[in-house]
Amino acid sequence: MADSTETGIESAPRSNANRSTTPSSDGFKNFISTGWAERTDALPVAREQASFAATRRDAISRLYPGARLIIPAGRMKQRSNDTDYAFRAHSAFAHLTGWGSESEPGAVLVLEPTATGHDATLYFRERAGRDSDEFYANAEIGEFWIGPRPSIAQVASDLGLAVRGIADLAAVFTAVDSSTLVLREADPALTLKVDEARLRFAAEKALSTNASDSPFSIEINGEHDPDDALARDLSELRLVKDSYEIEQMRLAVAATARGFEDVIRDLPRSSAHQRGERLVEGVFNTRARADGNTVGYDTIAASGSHACILHWTRNDGPVTPGDVILVDAGVELDSYYTADITRTLPVNGTFSAVQRRVYDAVCEAADAAFAVARPGVVFREVHAAAMAVIAKRTAEWGMLPVTAEEALEPANGHHRRYMVHGTSHHLGIDVHDCAQARRDMYMDGVIEVGMVFTIEPGLYFQPDDLTVPAEYRGIGVRIEDDVLITADGAENLSAAIPRTSSDVEAWIASLTK
Repeated sequence: MADSTETGIESAPRSNANRSTTPSSDGFKNFISTGWAERTDALPVAREQASFAATRRDAISRLYPGARLIIPAGRMKQRSNDTDYAFRAHSAFAHLTGWGSESEPGAVLVLEPTATGHDATLYFRERAGRDSDEFYANAEIGEFWIGPRPSIAQVASDLGLAVRGIADLAAVFTAVDSSTLVLREADPALTLKVDEARLRFAAEKALSTNASDSPFSIEINGEHDPDDALARDLSELRLVKDSYEIEQMRLAVAATARGFEDVIRDLPRSSAHQRGERLVEGVFNTRARADGNTVGYDTIAASGSHACILHWTRNDGPVTPGDVILVDAGVELDSYYTADITRTLPVNGTFSAVQRRVYDAVCEAADAAFAVARPGVVFREVHAAAMAVIAKRTAEWGMLPVTAEEALEPANGHHRRYMVHGTSHHLGIDVHDCAQARRDMYMDGVIEVGMVFTIEPGLYFQPDDLTVPAEYRGIGVRIEDDVLITADGAENLSAAIPRTSSDVEAWIASLTK
């Protein structure tokens, strides 16, 4: 990785002047600022999702008449010293703008209230001209360092939005009043500025009217904490997917299916390495980078007893023939929409009798959940259907101190020892999408056409769990599919990825022979 210096008008926050070798002489500056070909910035046609993003903005606008809404993309996050994690814009920002992996750090969407709704304007840090030293001296935003950056006109044409330079955002802060809301979690530094501007407004209002109200008393639409309400409503806006989102989900699942095939083809190599889980992770992540933006979440490559650890992402163990490996992975597209699929694979291609018994029980639980997932059903009933099977099978195997029926009583839940997680979560632009939705819209909500969520029961028998027979200990199985709710029920978007024990064995055989 190259080095940079802090000499520009927009200096990188963690650049290190003490080790800089960037030239600063007048001769260099004069020479590097001249002799460049004129930029020919062709304007792109508006992207496909631009019209969908406009519809989403209209929906949130109707919920907040008269309120100014500020939705930031967020900033770069430090990994170590002067290196950052790859930037990912806040999901609500991406959802309302249509800007995905090309998003610019520090961008801000503002919905300014009008008599008929809101005017949307995107503010972002436009590139500097070659007459400044930004392009060669600033490692955070300079084009010598990170590549070409779009112009205001290009972004406006691409997103079908009004776009202004980031310096113009100052006028928005000047206009902040008690009707201004901000998506607080997206950009803490910007949120602090909004809070300060609100306090100034409240103080000036109190002085001019001799009011005694607290400067923190903001109430919009009957909400005592309208910032939180905004985050909630932006989350709930994604509960039902539009046609663009559904197509993106199909594409993400298809790319993920290719990633699983890559993993299986590479099993002989992975199983020969002392940290084979890392190889599995790397193979899938290669597919994610080749066919999408990146992985939607840290890949879980959990072999042997690691499969009993629900979010095992260290992935530093061996992949041993005779064990099963639980692979939980998803490709995130450039639009940020991600799949979330789990398959549990016998490393040597064939399940043992006990492994098959556990696997088939999990598959049975998934099928039971599929059977009830349809419009009009309460979301929690999907989980209940899977849990009934889990209770039944663990009771049959002598693992419960009570009957299956007794275990399913609300005061008990003994079977949950072997599956402590839920069966389903919404999926989309976030892997755990709509997470800030109200409970009566999510867990207690009614399933609607256009919802996309996972069905992912599992059984996990810890290696030191004395409540299970010895032959079950150390076996972990999860089967996870992504489903779209249609008028007829649940469409399994990942149906092309083999999921029954026999089909999985045939799949492995076909790809490793």
